[in-house]
Amino acid sequence: MKSVKPLVVALILFSSLHMAGQDVQLTKKDSIVYSYWMVTLGTNFVDDSGDEFGKLFDLSEGWHAVPYPSRASIGRYFENGLGLEAIASYNKYDAGKIVDNAVNPEDVDYLALDFRVSYDLNKILGEMGFFDPYVGIGVGYTDANNQGRGTYNAAVGFRTWFSDHWGLDFSSTGKWAMDTENATNHIQHAVGVAYRFNVKKGLSRKGEEKLALLKELEEEQQRVQDSIAARQKADEEARLLAERLEREKEAARLAAAEKAKRDAEDARLAQIKKAIDKLSNVYFKLNSSFLTTNDKAILDKLVDLMEDTPSLVIEINAHTDSRGTDKYNQWLSEKRAERTVKYILSQGISEDRIKHDAFGETQLTNECADGINCPEKKHSENRRSEFRIVKF
Repeated sequence: MKSVKPLVVALILFSSLHMAGQDVQLTKKDSIVYSYWMVTLGTNFVDDSGDEFGKLFDLSEGWHAVPYPSRASIGRYFENGLGLEAIASYNKYDAGKIVDNAVNPEDVDYLALDFRVSYDLNKILGEMGFFDPYVGIGVGYTDANNQGRGTYNAAVGFRTWFSDHWGLDFSSTGKWAMDTENATNHIQHAVGVAYRFNVKKGLSRKGEEKLALLKELEEEQQRVQDSIAARQKADEEARLLAERLEREKEAARLAAAEKAKRDAEDARLAQIKKAIDKLSNVYFKLNSSFLTTNDKAILDKLVDLMEDTPSLVIEINAHTDSRGTDKYNQWLSEKRAERTVKYILSQGISEDRIKHDAFGETQLTNECADGINCPEKKHSENRRSEFRIVKF
């Protein structure tokens, strides 16, 4: 009874720790996006009235926009909060609206290409979930009101995310002309759909705290499990020793049986190889692929071997002598291989046990290659079908 009581206490403690671990679980809310690539597509609004900060929301007279997507960007955003962005935008100054403190007499195109460095304010404020404010500075080139100018830019904005990949991007950018004599400053607002890819995620500060707590719980659970295992170990040792000895005995028996089986298979394979080696190759007459009576007798012996050994798979390799063109000899060797295989199949051997290949004059058995004068007897040695064991 004394040994049972500590075990019961350990089990109760283990159950309590397990329930506590279930109450502290990592969720999607505990993870944040560290780095990613992002593209946006949306629209932009330009305020170049000459009094942008005095009439920020003078939409009717001061803001310009086109009724279709007019802004695209691509950027790389890093784990330290910095982002590098390239932004292209198009707009049109409408006739009748205020531009540079005067009524614009006609429609004029607006084109801009900007580059900026942004910083994620969540690195300072703390993670706010779907809300992602940022500031940025940069430079660009703008062609507006028929005036090209380089600009210094400052931006403020925020992104709101619906998932790890999709969200909306809102921003306002002040653009100050580098050449103030010929061009004015203006403001450009933008809104667009944002898509993130190559997203790298990690744990938020709260998630890291949860993870640390989970590790502590896991370590305590492991300590309790170790205590339970130690109690059970003494009772298991004798049984495990007996099982190990029995397994070793059985393993030795199986190893001996397997060795005997392999030795028998090796001996059988050697016997089959020896029997096939005793068979003569099938030799063909010049420019012929037909089998003689003697050839069929040789193949009958091969069929007998295959019937005695159902697992035996044979490959027929057919060849020619060097006389004739390469293309003709390749075709002729294929015909010889096919006729050899066809005869073996006709004797009841299944098709999946016969492979064949044709080599033309590429594998001569002697020196009688193209341009070498050889007697007919030597040429005949090359006009053959050979047998090779593929599987046993």
